Amino acid sequence: MSEHPKKQKDLVPETPNEPRSGAIRSEGRLGSFEWVESLIIAIIIVGVVFTFVFRIITVNGDSMYPNLQHNDRLVVSSWFYTPKKGDVVILKRTEGLNEAIVKRVIATAGDRVYLDYGAGEVYVNGERLDETVYLDEDVRTYQPDTRYDLLDMPPEGLEVPDGHIFVLGDNRKVSLDSRYTDVGMVDTRYVLGKAQFTIFPFSRFGGVINEPAQPAGR
Repeated sequence: MSEHPKKQKDLVPETPNEPRSGAIRSEGRLGSFEWVESLIIAIIIVGVVFTFVFRIITVNGDSMYPNLQHNDRLVVSSWFYTPKKGDVVILKRTEGLNEAIVKRVIATAGDRVYLDYGAGEVYVNGERLDETVYLDEDVRTYQPDTRYDLLDMPPEGLEVPDGHIFVLGDNRKVSLDSRYTDVGMVDTRYVLGKAQFTIFPFSRFGGVINEPAQPAGR
Protein backbone atom coordinates (compact mmCIF):
# COMPACT_ATOMS: atom_id res chain seq x y z
CA MET A 1 0.00 0.00 0.00
CA SER A 2 2.80 2.34 0.74
CA GLU A 3 3.97 2.06 -2.86
CA HIS A 4 0.55 2.74 -4.39
CA PRO A 5 0.88 6.52 -4.49
CA LYS A 6 4.20 6.11 -6.16
CA LYS A 7 2.60 3.93 -8.77
CA GLN A 8 -0.17 6.47 -9.25
CA LYS A 9 2.47 9.13 -9.74
CA ASP A 10 4.22 6.92 -12.21
CA LEU A 11 0.97 6.63 -14.13
CA VAL A 12 0.69 10.41 -14.62
CA PRO A 13 1.59 11.00 -18.26
CA GLU A 14 4.56 13.13 -19.00
CA THR A 15 3.97 16.18 -21.16
CA PRO A 16 7.04 16.58 -23.29
CA ASN A 17 5.00 18.24 -26.04
CA GLU A 18 3.93 21.25 -23.97
CA PRO A 19 7.15 23.19 -24.38
CA ARG A 20 7.15 22.19 -28.04
CA SER A 21 3.63 23.48 -28.43
CA GLY A 22 4.71 26.86 -27.10
CA ALA A 23 7.67 26.83 -29.46
CA ILE A 24 5.38 26.22 -32.42
CA ARG A 25 3.23 29.20 -31.49
CA SER A 26 6.33 31.36 -31.15
CA GLU A 27 7.61 30.25 -34.54
CA GLY A 28 4.23 31.11 -36.00
CA ARG A 29 4.41 34.62 -34.62
CA LEU A 30 8.02 34.93 -35.75
CA GLY A 31 7.00 33.79 -39.23
CA SER A 32 4.31 36.48 -39.33
CA PHE A 33 6.82 39.14 -38.28
CA GLU A 34 9.28 37.94 -40.92
CA TRP A 35 6.55 38.08 -43.57
CA VAL A 36 5.63 41.65 -42.60
CA GLU A 37 9.30 42.62 -42.51
CA SER A 38 9.85 41.15 -45.98
CA LEU A 39 6.82 43.02 -47.29
CA ILE A 40 8.07 46.31 -45.86
CA ILE A 41 11.53 45.76 -47.34
CA ALA A 42 9.98 44.93 -50.73
CA ILE A 43 7.88 48.11 -50.62
CA ILE A 44 10.95 50.18 -49.75
CA ILE A 45 12.94 48.61 -52.59
CA VAL A 46 10.14 49.25 -55.08
CA GLY A 47 9.89 52.82 -53.81
CA VAL A 48 13.62 53.38 -54.25
CA VAL A 49 13.60 51.79 -57.71
CA PHE A 50 10.71 53.94 -58.92
CA THR A 51 12.21 57.06 -57.35
CA PHE A 52 15.80 56.77 -58.52
CA VAL A 53 15.84 54.16 -61.30
CA PHE A 54 12.44 54.14 -63.03
CA ARG A 55 9.50 56.52 -63.01
CA ILE A 56 6.03 56.47 -64.50
CA ILE A 57 5.27 59.62 -66.52
CA THR A 58 2.04 60.63 -68.25
CA VAL A 59 2.33 62.41 -71.61
CA ASN A 60 0.45 65.69 -71.76
CA GLY A 61 -0.23 67.02 -75.25
CA ASP A 62 0.49 66.00 -78.84
CA SER A 63 4.02 67.34 -79.40
CA MET A 64 5.40 63.80 -79.90
CA TYR A 65 2.52 62.45 -82.00
CA PRO A 66 2.26 59.83 -83.46
CA ASN A 67 5.08 58.06 -81.60
CA LEU A 68 3.72 59.21 -78.24
CA GLN A 69 0.16 60.31 -77.68
CA HIS A 70 -1.73 62.33 -75.11
CA ASN A 71 -2.20 60.42 -71.82
CA ASP A 72 0.29 57.68 -72.71
CA ARG A 73 1.96 56.26 -69.58
CA LEU A 74 5.71 55.90 -69.97
CA VAL A 75 8.37 54.07 -68.01
CA VAL A 76 11.29 56.47 -67.71
CA SER A 77 14.80 55.40 -66.66
CA SER A 78 16.92 57.93 -64.81
CA TRP A 79 19.77 56.07 -63.06
CA PHE A 80 23.11 57.58 -64.16
CA TYR A 81 21.56 58.57 -67.48
CA THR A 82 23.43 60.68 -70.06
CA PRO A 83 21.33 62.02 -72.98
CA LYS A 84 22.22 60.73 -76.43
CA LYS A 85 21.07 61.71 -79.90
CA GLY A 86 17.74 60.17 -80.82
CA ASP A 87 16.68 59.58 -77.21
CA VAL A 88 13.22 60.61 -76.10
CA VAL A 89 13.73 62.47 -72.84
CA ILE A 90 11.61 63.96 -70.09
CA LEU A 91 12.61 67.49 -69.14
CA LYS A 92 11.66 68.64 -65.64
CA ARG A 93 11.71 72.23 -66.83
CA THR A 94 13.58 74.59 -69.12
CA GLU A 95 14.86 78.14 -68.76
CA GLY A 96 11.46 79.54 -69.66
CA LEU A 97 9.07 76.73 -68.69
CA ASN A 98 8.29 75.40 -65.23
CA GLU A 99 6.44 72.32 -66.45
CA ALA A 100 7.69 68.91 -67.54
CA ILE A 101 7.83 68.24 -71.28
CA VAL A 102 8.85 65.29 -73.46
CA LYS A 103 11.11 65.78 -76.50
CA ARG A 104 13.69 64.07 -78.69
CA VAL A 105 17.40 64.82 -78.49
CA ILE A 106 18.67 66.09 -81.83
CA ALA A 107 22.12 67.32 -80.84
CA THR A 108 24.40 67.25 -77.81
CA ALA A 109 27.24 69.42 -76.49
CA GLY A 110 29.67 70.54 -79.17
CA ASP A 111 27.33 69.81 -82.10
CA ARG A 112 26.31 72.60 -84.44
CA VAL A 113 22.64 72.68 -85.39
CA TYR A 114 21.09 74.46 -88.35
CA LEU A 115 17.40 74.46 -89.22
CA ASP A 116 16.75 75.19 -92.88
CA TYR A 117 13.25 76.57 -92.52
CA GLY A 118 12.94 77.13 -96.25
CA ALA A 119 13.38 73.44 -97.07
CA GLY A 120 12.12 72.21 -93.71
CA GLU A 121 15.33 70.26 -93.06
CA VAL A 122 17.56 69.72 -90.01
CA TYR A 123 21.36 69.82 -90.18
CA VAL A 124 23.81 68.69 -87.51
CA ASN A 125 27.53 69.39 -88.03
CA GLY A 126 26.86 70.33 -91.63
CA GLU A 127 25.04 67.09 -92.53
CA ARG A 128 21.37 66.94 -93.37
CA LEU A 129 19.55 64.45 -91.18
CA ASP A 130 17.40 61.58 -92.38
CA GLU A 131 14.89 61.29 -89.53
CA THR A 132 12.73 58.57 -91.05
CA VAL A 133 13.77 56.15 -88.29
CA TYR A 134 11.22 57.94 -86.09
CA LEU A 135 9.37 60.34 -88.45
CA ASP A 136 7.26 59.88 -91.57
CA GLU A 137 9.05 60.84 -94.78
CA ASP A 138 6.80 63.85 -95.38
CA VAL A 139 7.49 65.51 -92.01
CA ARG A 140 9.31 68.83 -92.39
CA THR A 141 10.75 71.26 -89.85
CA TYR A 142 9.43 74.63 -90.98
CA GLN A 143 9.56 77.85 -89.00
CA PRO A 144 6.53 77.83 -86.71
CA ASP A 145 3.86 80.47 -87.20
CA THR A 146 3.68 81.59 -83.59
CA ARG A 147 3.43 84.59 -81.31
CA TYR A 148 6.19 83.17 -79.11
CA ASP A 149 9.81 84.19 -79.54
CA LEU A 150 12.00 81.92 -81.65
CA LEU A 151 15.75 81.42 -81.43
CA ASP A 152 17.73 83.29 -84.05
CA MET A 153 19.01 80.81 -86.60
CA PRO A 154 22.13 82.17 -88.33
CA PRO A 155 23.34 80.56 -91.58
CA GLU A 156 26.25 78.92 -89.76
CA GLY A 157 23.87 77.36 -87.26
CA LEU A 158 24.04 77.27 -83.45
CA GLU A 159 26.58 75.38 -81.36
CA VAL A 160 25.21 73.41 -78.45
CA PRO A 161 27.03 74.57 -75.28
CA ASP A 162 28.69 72.21 -72.81
CA GLY A 163 26.18 70.55 -70.52
CA HIS A 164 23.26 71.23 -72.86
CA ILE A 165 21.17 69.48 -75.52
CA PHE A 166 19.05 70.62 -78.47
CA VAL A 167 15.61 68.98 -78.62
CA LEU A 168 12.68 68.82 -81.02
CA GLY A 169 9.23 67.29 -80.78
CA ASP A 170 8.27 64.65 -83.36
CA ASN A 171 5.13 66.64 -84.20
CA ARG A 172 7.03 69.60 -85.62
CA LYS A 173 3.91 71.64 -86.44
CA VAL A 174 2.83 72.05 -82.81
CA SER A 175 5.85 71.21 -80.66
CA LEU A 176 7.24 73.77 -78.23
CA ASP A 177 10.92 72.84 -78.36
CA SER A 178 14.44 74.21 -78.83
CA ARG A 179 13.27 76.40 -81.69
CA TYR A 180 11.70 78.62 -79.03
CA THR A 181 13.54 80.82 -76.57
CA ASP A 182 11.42 79.39 -73.72
CA VAL A 183 13.14 76.04 -74.32
CA GLY A 184 16.28 76.80 -76.30
CA MET A 185 19.41 74.87 -75.45
CA VAL A 186 18.37 72.69 -72.51
CA ASP A 187 20.60 72.26 -69.50
CA THR A 188 21.15 68.52 -68.98
CA ARG A 189 20.50 69.01 -65.26
CA TYR A 190 16.86 69.45 -66.23
CA VAL A 191 16.71 66.00 -67.84
CA LEU A 192 14.63 63.68 -65.68
CA GLY A 193 15.34 60.57 -67.74
CA LYS A 194 14.84 58.57 -70.92
CA ALA A 195 11.48 57.17 -72.03
CA GLN A 196 11.79 53.39 -72.40
CA PHE A 197 8.32 51.85 -72.69
CA THR A 198 4.71 52.80 -73.20
CA ILE A 199 2.74 50.74 -70.67
CA PHE A 200 -0.72 52.29 -71.02
CA PRO A 201 -3.06 52.18 -72.81
CA PHE A 202 -2.44 48.47 -73.24
CA SER A 203 -3.18 48.72 -76.97
CA ARG A 204 -0.02 50.85 -77.30
CA PHE A 205 2.21 48.76 -75.04
CA GLY A 206 5.75 48.58 -76.36
CA GLY A 207 9.19 50.17 -76.54
CA VAL A 208 9.77 53.83 -77.35
CA ILE A 209 11.85 54.53 -80.47
CA ASN A 210 15.21 55.84 -79.18
CA GLU A 211 17.26 55.81 -82.35
CA PRO A 212 19.48 58.59 -83.72
CA ALA A 213 18.83 60.10 -87.11
CA GLN A 214 21.41 59.32 -89.78
CA PRO A 215 23.04 61.71 -92.26
CA ALA A 216 20.92 61.74 -95.41
CA GLY A 217 22.32 59.62 -98.24
CA ARG A 218 23.83 56.88 -96.05
